[in-house]
Amino acid sequence: MQRRNIAREKIIRYANKVLHDIKKSIKPTFETPVRALSNVEFNPDTGIFELKTSIKRRKLTAHSSKAFAQTLRMMSFAKSLIDENSFSTLREAYYISKNWAEARFTEQQQSNEVIEDLEASLGVIREDLGFFPEQDGSSVVGNLEIVDRSGESPLKIDCTKLGTGAYNVPNAVEELEFNTGAEFVLAIETAGMFVRLNREKFWKKMNCILVSLKGVPARATRRFIKRLHDEEKLPVYVFTDGDPYGYANIYRTLKVGSGKAIHVAKEFAVPDAMFLGVTPTDITEYDLPTHPLAETDIKRIKDILANDPFFKAHKKWIKELSKMMSMKKRAEQQALAKYGLKYVADVYLPQKLEDKSTWLP
Repeated sequence: MQRRNIAREKIIRYANKVLHDIKKSIKPTFETPVRALSNVEFNPDTGIFELKTSIKRRKLTAHSSKAFAQTLRMMSFAKSLIDENSFSTLREAYYISKNWAEARFTEQQQSNEVIEDLEASLGVIREDLGFFPEQDGSSVVGNLEIVDRSGESPLKIDCTKLGTGAYNVPNAVEELEFNTGAEFVLAIETAGMFVRLNREKFWKKMNCILVSLKGVPARATRRFIKRLHDEEKLPVYVFTDGDPYGYANIYRTLKVGSGKAIHVAKEFAVPDAMFLGVTPTDITEYDLPTHPLAETDIKRIKDILANDPFFKAHKKWIKELSKMMSMKKRAEQQALAKYGLKYVADVYLPQKLEDKSTWLP
């Protein structure tokens, strides 16, 4: 509740400023950082993407009155959610606005953008304002007890006693508490590889926590991993397919943040995360079955090497991506099954965890 109370105080502070300006015959202004790659830089000291100084200012005028009213109505709605200890999905927030007369939204993307503006300008995450996405997080199993305090009484979930299943991360994770003796978190791109490692009880063998990313990780998954890293001091290792999507969309988003949500990177990114594989070097050293790079893959790598500030800051990544360009090949996690179904759990990952020289930053 402390985080939500801070968000409430920021809403009240801004509302009082608007009221003060109106009483003084000053046109109120709403400021929010420009959220675009042109206003982003990679900070090697913090290890995450950070916003630069460009600001978008929305002053109350006849032309901007609707947008300004929508922002204030959404802010008022957020305060009511906090006061009532309630929440709204992003879709519900859009439909709630249908009661706002001329301030209603015609498309959900419009209401989503206003909510993003609020979290950027107020310096909070939208979950603290009470806005949750429809998309929940992904699957978790391993040496972890989760205490869920969202109900009338605490609920304890032992993630070592879920059989062949797993715990599903909810779309908001701030009311969860953790008890763990695990040594690290292994974040896995594909659901299939997660199931394989769970079946092989890799988490028990290596005393770890497995998290299925299911592609680009949802906000809830990223926040869940971030809290495990920060609060439980657990190293985070990432295991994806050997392709540009796994590197630039999945791994980079988890490690340094995404362009769209760069304003909340410090709440979601894990700058200490390390990449275990599959690397281009793995493709050759393990003689993995491959697929040819598509034209979109080649274009993506060229764009990464030319424009992405994170990859450009790390020579090891430049070397590996350049190698993939020359090979013009990619490989999936499941390609390691060439050596047997248990090879990843019994040989590949233990070898990778042992040899830090094979990791990528």
